[in-house]
Amino acid sequence: MGLTSQDLRKNHLLAALSAADFVLLQPDLEPVSLKVRQVLERANAPIRYIYFIESGLASVVAHRRLEVGLIGREGMTGLAILLGADRSPNETFIQVAGGGLRISSGKLREALQQSYSLEKGFLRFVHSFMNQTADTAFANGTATVPARLARWLLMANDRLEGDEIPLTHEFLALMLGVRRAGVTVALNDLEQGGHIGLSRGQIFMRDREGLKTIAGDAYHPLKSVLAASAL
Repeated sequence: MGLTSQDLRKNHLLAALSAADFVLLQPDLEPVSLKVRQVLERANAPIRYIYFIESGLASVVAHRRLEVGLIGREGMTGLAILLGADRSPNETFIQVAGGGLRISSGKLREALQQSYSLEKGFLRFVHSFMNQTADTAFANGTATVPARLARWLLMANDRLEGDEIPLTHEFLALMLGVRRAGVTVALNDLEQGGHIGLSRGQIFMRDREGLKTIAGDAYHPLKSVLAASAL
């Protein structure tokens, strides 16, 4: 049975498409499960598929060392395709397991050529992602480790269902580009402040408003970022 009902579009980008634009993609969308550390795009290699994430979380990482962006159910991978290229210098892999839909890069290009509104809608997400990477650069250059961690937790919580984030200290250290010991200290401080709860491999959000205060200007809520990109 084909994917035809808007109620089935768990990805926000797909849900926002007109019926006509969705029909252009529908025959070529393939449901997929997304496993932790699954690579969706390899650095400097041709992009074969574009993924519309429905659950879970993907990281865009530069030089295999530092995260520059997050993508969840609000968006899509393969942004280089939308910009007329066929590859990216960054790697994209799954950080939190989930599922989604994928389409080949060739089929997406064909659909984009048939609809200006489809291209325009997807380019709005490119704009929002570029804003996110600029905010990440600002945070990495000016914010303390606790502020950067608070920002990251808020961004992850924006893109995941529920208040549980399944990540280890080692993974967070890689994402933030800091030592594991620094992440451990920052997590413990946030826990003692009542902002989060910690369990083995799990982080539980307790106080979003407190985390927003700690993150400061480095964090912008996902809804406001997407709204600004739609203007």
